Amino acid sequence: MSKRTALQAAMERQSAPLDAQRLGITAGVGLALVLALISLFDGVQRGREESTAAALNESRAALVQSIGAEMRNQAGRVAAAAKDTELTLAVTGFDSAAQMRAKQRLRSLIPELVDAEFHDASLPDLIEADLAKFGYAKADILAEARESGQGARVQVHACGADAQCLAVVQPIRIGETTIGYIYALLPLDAVQRQMDAASVSGGLLELRQGKSGISAGPVISIDRGIAAGDVPEQIEPVPGTLMMIVTRVPTLFHIGSVFGLFEERGATSLLLQGLFALAVVGGLIFLRQRLPKLEATPDGNVEDQDKPRASMEQLQQKLAANAAAEDAVANAEQAAITATQVEQSTKAALSSGALDRSMFRAYDIRGIVDKNLTPGTAQLIGQSIGSIVRERGMTEVCVARDGRLSGPDLSQALIRGLRIAGCDVIDIGAAPTPVLYFATYHLNTGNGVMVTGSHNPPEYNGFKIVVGGQTLAEEAIQDIFARIVEGRLANGNGGVSSVDVKAEYIERITSDVQATRHMKIVVDAGNGIAGAFAPAVLEGIGCEVMPLYCEVDGNFPNHHPDPSELRTLDDLKIAIKQYDADLGLAFDGDGDRLGVVTKNGDVIYPDRLLMLFAEDVLTRNPGAAIIYDVKCTGQLSEHILRNGGSPVMWKTGHSLIKAKMREEDSALAGEMSGHFFFGERWYGFDDGIYAAARLMEILAQRDETPEAVFATLPKGVSTPELKIPMVEGEHYAFIERFRERAKFPGAKVTTIDGVRADYKDGFGLVRCSNTTPCLVLRFDALNKNGLDRIQDSFRGQLLAVDSSLNLPF
Repeated sequence: MSKRTALQAAMERQSAPLDAQRLGITAGVGLALVLALISLFDGVQRGREESTAAALNESRAALVQSIGAEMRNQAGRVAAAAKDTELTLAVTGFDSAAQMRAKQRLRSLIPELVDAEFHDASLPDLIEADLAKFGYAKADILAEARESGQGARVQVHACGADAQCLAVVQPIRIGETTIGYIYALLPLDAVQRQMDAASVSGGLLELRQGKSGISAGPVISIDRGIAAGDVPEQIEPVPGTLMMIVTRVPTLFHIGSVFGLFEERGATSLLLQGLFALAVVGGLIFLRQRLPKLEATPDGNVEDQDKPRASMEQLQQKLAANAAAEDAVANAEQAAITATQVEQSTKAALSSGALDRSMFRAYDIRGIVDKNLTPGTAQLIGQSIGSIVRERGMTEVCVARDGRLSGPDLSQALIRGLRIAGCDVIDIGAAPTPVLYFATYHLNTGNGVMVTGSHNPPEYNGFKIVVGGQTLAEEAIQDIFARIVEGRLANGNGGVSSVDVKAEYIERITSDVQATRHMKIVVDAGNGIAGAFAPAVLEGIGCEVMPLYCEVDGNFPNHHPDPSELRTLDDLKIAIKQYDADLGLAFDGDGDRLGVVTKNGDVIYPDRLLMLFAEDVLTRNPGAAIIYDVKCTGQLSEHILRNGGSPVMWKTGHSLIKAKMREEDSALAGEMSGHFFFGERWYGFDDGIYAAARLMEILAQRDETPEAVFATLPKGVSTPELKIPMVEGEHYAFIERFRERAKFPGAKVTTIDGVRADYKDGFGLVRCSNTTPCLVLRFDALNKNGLDRIQDSFRGQLLAVDSSLNLPF
């Protein structure tokens, strides 16, 4: 009896932990089963999304080709008609009778013609007509044709109460002289048929116009169901037109998203996770069945069974097995938790083959969204930047983003990476790049990251980085890449807060800069983020501002926000005349560059603006170093010297210029791209909005009109920036070959950035762009003969290196 009592006592002592083990395993089974079901369901949903996305991408690419071909065909038919002798003779005079004769002839050549107009080459309607009645869209396409000297890009215009037509403009020439332009409206039927024939089983497929003033919404839309909410768009332009094909993939319901789980996981990853969780369920059930069973009678005594009773030694062996099983359960549960972190762990060990090194450029990081730049990539970049900040003994980092559609997602991913590295983030929100720079001074952090694609197309985005008050460039940018590849990333637990510095930025400028007389200006922000700041600053210093495209829209529906591209200034020129304004100002996508257009429609190139800024700064800082990049005119150096300054030519690139300013203790710097850096009365960073304020201050102090002020500056004959597109990386190899072979007798050759040849009467330059894969060229001379001679010298030597080049001059 004493032995039975001892055994009973031993078993009672073990019954409580055994019951707890069973309960723990049961809970583990439940949790793992829920994880499995959520993972498998979300995996199927993600797979459907990815399948739809692939189909939409294929349709989008096919439509870009087919619609592009159709529009080129229509433009070609109008161009061929413009060369018709009978039509040329019929249109002479451009009066109503000539219009009718020419239209009849054009309809005989193009039977499906909807309507047509014929305009004199001087385009008096753009200046004299009421554009609201004439039509802004028509004025825009005619102005583009005149600016290009060729046909304008095909557009879609209204051609009736509810109808839309293809709008084509082609020049009419007699010999080499342009005598007028055909404005033809053609049916949209063929394009509609191609859109209707597209295979779209889910999602949205749209043909959109790049000018919101021409088309308030999509031209053609095929909608197979889009969930409400902010669904990212994929946009691909149709070459030779203002059209773009836009697709949106429907976001299906994901159980995990309700709990903030698995939001960045792919279908394959989720399905594997679900299967793994099911395997864990099976393992836990097996372990539970192996636990020893203790059976007792209602009175608490252990009943005799037919099978032999366990001895104390056997019981001890079973208890030891239970301990091992408990360890196995813990390991399995930990493995299930770790499964959700596999993707992040893998990312931390990325090799150079998995991360696109071409994004890490000379003075910033820039890539194509959802191709080589994803939220996962942004998080890794944030962690790498945060590691550098922590390594230098700092913790706070300001973050801002421009108005691009991909900005919010990339910004949040970047912030996660910075926080993982242990940095405390101050989120400035949507703001221009110079406001981010200002915040690093105003909030005394010294560190900042701007999420911006600058002046690149909408599908681009990237990062401009400041650490310890210095903008990272060259080797420092490559170090960000190297840290990711090598896994040299800090870990911590940083916080995040939000601060709005807009009021402080505006107050800082308007308290120091003032326009002392009334001036009316048109501000064209190109729907970039500068539109939310620049008008307020310029009104604050005393200007009357007429905003143009100042609503922030990451689709950039009116024109590309790049004032260095002359065609983007056409609308600004028209608006200046419409408002009878004194001047027009244009900004790029992130507000760090400035373009200027006079009342007469003349574009004032940035190197001539820098002359005016230098005159002003040198009156207070005689002998100061004025830095300019290799693309600026040779007359700039002489002008700086005449005004008592020290000219310094340096490499192109905002980061490189700022570093050179610190080295030279410079009061002012500028680039041909429109970046201006004021060290006097400002912080030394590039700021298009501040530069605009300083320009208006200078012009308001003068009695002359802006045109008269600019006329006092040296001016030769020059080209804008000319570009030759190339395959990524090919442009660097070309410049190396060109540098080795090119010879320019009688010129001073500079090779700090590409190859620049300075003659007594002008210069020529070819260099690599560090933002897009292309060669950048510029030529400047005192007169046309000198310009032709310098271009001829470069033309022959460029073609000698690569005879297949399509030269833009």
